[in-house]
Amino acid sequence: MRSRRLLLVTPSFHGYHRSIARAFAGRGYDVVTHCYDGFETFPDKLRNKACFELPARLGFDGHTQAEAWATRRALTVLRQSRPDRVVVIKGDTLGNEFWHDLGERRTPRILWLYDDLRRHRYTDEFLRDVGPIVSYARIEAQQLCERGIQTTFVPNAFDPDLASPSARRSGEIVFVGARYPNRVDLLTRLGEAGVPVRAYGRQWSHHFFDRLRTWELARPSVPAERDIPLDRAYAVQAEAAAAVNVHGSQAGLAMRTFEVPGMGGLQLADRQDIGEFYEVGKEVLVFDSAAELVDLAVRAQRDHVWSERIREAGRRRSLAHHTFAHRIAEVDALWA
Repeated sequence: MRSRRLLLVTPSFHGYHRSIARAFAGRGYDVVTHCYDGFETFPDKLRNKACFELPARLGFDGHTQAEAWATRRALTVLRQSRPDRVVVIKGDTLGNEFWHDLGERRTPRILWLYDDLRRHRYTDEFLRDVGPIVSYARIEAQQLCERGIQTTFVPNAFDPDLASPSARRSGEIVFVGARYPNRVDLLTRLGEAGVPVRAYGRQWSHHFFDRLRTWELARPSVPAERDIPLDRAYAVQAEAAAAVNVHGSQAGLAMRTFEVPGMGGLQLADRQDIGEFYEVGKEVLVFDSAAELVDLAVRAQRDHVWSERIREAGRRRSLAHHTFAHRIAEVDALWA
């Protein structure tokens, strides 16, 4: 029997596509992965800055060129790979020509939105035609269903094959991710309270190159490191005294919601709805204010028996229910 070929069309965002591809391969698929925004070589990265980002910064429309570039590349892969099934993650940089060609082939497809609807350019009419849809946010999946769009809620996950837990503890409270004002405020409060804190990512980094590539020179006075690969991020969050999970205005729960406990880390999260997936107080910790975050961070540093018990419970829960293998099983069932 011929192996089913699945084309995964995805952003390169932190390499999450590798975990997703491995999970699909574990279900018997021959997976072809295409990163439609894959600026992997230095010339490609330079092209992105010069042709797309710089015009946008100067007030010109860089999106049209970016869309044409991404669409041509994705069409080439689609036509060459001739897949039996297609999963497109986010995909709103792809133009109408790609979607038309995919529709003409009548290849079963799923559009997976692991970002908020407001960050996409899709219309309801398009989503009705292209479905089924997978959304990482329960509330947005419900809203789409109410508008007659076939949508399934599939939360984020973690990959147990990416890195192994460590018994090492750094003693710091860490955050890995983009820099938003609410995150700056909370990490600053931790530092002012005497708690050792460290942020990771290009928007936090004080390195001159990172200031240039993010088009800004100012940085908050938070101890920071440069970008780290996903497997290192897994380890950094697990080895910290605690890892802070601060969301922005996003509708769904971030990947780190599952990554931190999945790696045996101690998670300090700002969303009560994490209780749908973990037992608050026993598997993860939740704070409602900066003062409560400081209190939890201080205890995490001092009470090792308590923190290790929560770490172990969170990891057990994650392995049992929240891996990419669990999520891909849900996605795979949608073909029926």
